[in-house]
Amino acid sequence: MKVELEKSFPLPAPAEAAWALLQDVEAVAGCMPGARITERVDATHYKGTVTVRLGPASMAFRGEVEVKEVDAAARALRLAGRGMDSTGTSGATMDLHARVEAVDAASCRLLGRSEVSVSGKAATFGGRLMQGVAEQVLQQFVANFAQRLPAVPDVAAGDGAAAPVPPPQRELNGLALAWAMLRDWLRQLFGTRRA
Repeated sequence: MKVELEKSFPLPAPAEAAWALLQDVEAVAGCMPGARITERVDATHYKGTVTVRLGPASMAFRGEVEVKEVDAAARALRLAGRGMDSTGTSGATMDLHARVEAVDAASCRLLGRSEVSVSGKAATFGGRLMQGVAEQVLQQFVANFAQRLPAVPDVAAGDGAAAPVPPPQRELNGLALAWAMLRDWLRQLFGTRRA
């Protein structure tokens, strides 16, 4: 099963600051719920884990991430990943293109296009559910990414830039994501009927 997403997220930081963070694969992994880099093999290859909690049970995936392309002039990169769960019953691959686009001196956009393919037990959830989960994960990721960006100083008030605070590392909670998706679906359903 394959899920494709293309999204754009506003960020409250200069493009250069967001680009610097985006190139730090270990920091970026720390923004993904349940993800952790466990080994840096070389400048472009990493090993890591992703833990997904579904109620009382959890699935742990081990995999590899490769930095395929970096275009500093365009502030763009491409990452490819693959992994297998600890039981060997589910697998996943990911191809991600990400780019930072300046809006003005103090803000930018993070643009991403990804293609994720899953096989085995993970593929039985269905495309619509996988799409919703992927979108919820992206929203959590971007919120964590934005928290790691340095604060833009208020020149008029004489403020200095605050040090970024890393978000707490949490497992990806499948029930919380399912609830968020159900809530969003109900809002769309009842919002449409009222119109």
